[in-house]
Amino acid sequence: MRAYQKGNQVEKLKRTISAILPLQQDWQQKAQKRLDSLTKPPGSLGRLEEIARRMVGIRQSIHPSTTNKVIFTLAGDHGVAKEGVSAYPQEVTAQMVYNFLSGGAAINVLARCIGAKVIVADLGVAEDLKPHPLLRVKKVGYGTKNMAKGPAMSRQQAIQAVEAGIELFEQEYQSNGIDMVGIGDMGIGNTTASSAIVAVLTGQSPEQVTGRGTGIGDKLLHHKIEVIRQAIALNRSDPDDPIDVLSKVGGFEIGGIAGIALAAAAHRVPVIVDGFISTAGALIAHQLQPVSKEYMFAAHRSVETGHKAALEKIGLSPILNLNMRLGEGTGAALAMPIIEASIKILTEMATFQNAGVSEQIN
Repeated sequence: MRAYQKGNQVEKLKRTISAILPLQQDWQQKAQKRLDSLTKPPGSLGRLEEIARRMVGIRQSIHPSTTNKVIFTLAGDHGVAKEGVSAYPQEVTAQMVYNFLSGGAAINVLARCIGAKVIVADLGVAEDLKPHPLLRVKKVGYGTKNMAKGPAMSRQQAIQAVEAGIELFEQEYQSNGIDMVGIGDMGIGNTTASSAIVAVLTGQSPEQVTGRGTGIGDKLLHHKIEVIRQAIALNRSDPDDPIDVLSKVGGFEIGGIAGIALAAAAHRVPVIVDGFISTAGALIAHQLQPVSKEYMFAAHRSVETGHKAALEKIGLSPILNLNMRLGEGTGAALAMPIIEASIKILTEMATFQNAGVSEQIN
């Protein structure tokens, strides 16, 4: 909150941050009482019980709905791609957006599998995309600038990116409702930006938090680490000011992800955080408002090196570990049914009394 007030901030972001309140323990206690009455040894369903308690606390209902599942896949290009840090050319960002819109990407397949809606948004693709009824355009710029040569964006653009995410969430929430929101990404070069964000905000070195992204080899990985080191040294981001960090070494889609996480928390909607890039966005949100963590679920543990550091900084424990590193929101899609299962256990499982089963002797 202190860092948020450093610059000339916009009212929408301030209002959203102020609306995020800690979870009330009484709702979680109600959930625990219900869980302890079910036909099982206390605590025997492990993290399913913890997830159910938090869901009840977030939604303030002992029967929280999980029907309206929405996954936002935010796209943006990165000027640092000019440094040759990815195995793929920058044009792939726009090409993959069209793939999302046609329903052919992994996130589309997994979303259909679980009955989730995918919303694709252009936060900063380097070209104008063809109009499409499923595309939301919140373009902050035509890709960020090269952070190895200077700031990735202005401070005002960083705020605009976060607020674009807030607007995306609120428009869908008001129009159709959202019970669970997943956050995903697409953008060539965005693991480089995410590694830089995580390095600055955790205090770890670029070597400790930089992975292979799209599958680069050892030589290119070393180069990528050096580019990140150069960007951090040149831009001198303030680790106590997440907006400054986002503006110096971040990405438009990463800012948008942070905005969605903040808006969801403000509306008491659980946030299912995908992999490394989404967690970098969630980390920005957490640094702006630490209470937002209480509304987040880490979908999975990515094989990207910096993901563990980012999760630990926020204080999240991943639900799954499937050696994934795709992004798009795919991990969030896979974790959503587990969260739904925790609520089914809470609301549909018989109690000892109803089932006529004897309870523990002691």
